Amino acid sequence: MKFVYFALVNMKVKILVIRFSSIGDIVLTTPVIRCLKKQLDGEVEIHYLTKISYKSLLENNPYVTKIHSIEKSTNEVIEELQNEAFDYVVDLHKNLRSSRVKRKLGGLSFSFDKLNWQKWLLVNFKINRMPKIHIVDRYLQSVKALGVKNDEEGLDYFLPEGIEEGQLLPEGFSKTYVAIVLGATHATKRLPDSKFRDLVTAVKQPIVLIGGKEGIHLGTKLGEIDSKKIFNAAGKMTLNESAVLLKQASAVITHDTGMMHIAAAFQKKIISIWGNTVPDFGMYPYLNKENRSTFKVIENNNLNCRPCSKIGFDKCPKGHFKCMEELNLNIISKFVKQEK
Repeated sequence: MKFVYFALVNMKVKILVIRFSSIGDIVLTTPVIRCLKKQLDGEVEIHYLTKISYKSLLENNPYVTKIHSIEKSTNEVIEELQNEAFDYVVDLHKNLRSSRVKRKLGGLSFSFDKLNWQKWLLVNFKINRMPKIHIVDRYLQSVKALGVKNDEEGLDYFLPEGIEEGQLLPEGFSKTYVAIVLGATHATKRLPDSKFRDLVTAVKQPIVLIGGKEGIHLGTKLGEIDSKKIFNAAGKMTLNESAVLLKQASAVITHDTGMMHIAAAFQKKIISIWGNTVPDFGMYPYLNKENRSTFKVIENNNLNCRPCSKIGFDKCPKGHFKCMEELNLNIISKFVKQEK
């Protein structure tokens, strides 16, 4: 292991990091990018391979030298990657597609432990053998042989220059608002509409609703409850504009989503709501050392059916959806009022 590290001294080193998707997972790899760039000796180039739809997440990252992107197949970039002559490949996706890239490129590669059998035990038999370690730390363990250590600075999200100077909220809308993220990829990770209505009623501060096009209808309905208190930004903003709204919020209420990790990159006070998945999978908010305790997990621990999946479903397999329906949202409103 020491040989690998010393071989890096006073050299030009070119490293390819692989993570194809998705928003949150890519944001969670940013500490690896930063630590590789800042801690290795010599001239270090960090290249990143991802899907073209997620390229914007990395375009403003000063630690990334070049982004390589694919639409469907790695065949689109294999020759381009081979021409780069990488010294190392850091595989933070670890699937058949990333394995194929490593085989084609050859050389020394590193990957992280996905803990698939531990997740399988937890989902299917509720036997928890998951280590008490965040996925970011597992990512960083994969490059330990290069002499890289966790700098405890948390996640990164870099906004385009000048974007914060724009007027994203209506004139006169409160600058001390709570951001509520409406979306989640799977329905079982998302509050039912009726619980969202309870939530926006329980939160007394001004509210900005954030989400993609899929949240437009719900956002419109929630905005009608109190148009002076609630501004619906769902479906109206780009990803970076939504990130600005998260950064400028006094607190962020979110499900287990990519936006949760973007909020963590800005060191926000976060209330994360969990349905069929659990924080034990290692994907809870990851803040820097100074702000590590400024988040709260809201989940229903009184069920023997959680977690029912490591990802999510379109509807509750049991038909009752108690993991969300029985949540006490008053806890959320009280936490939002507390000083960070």
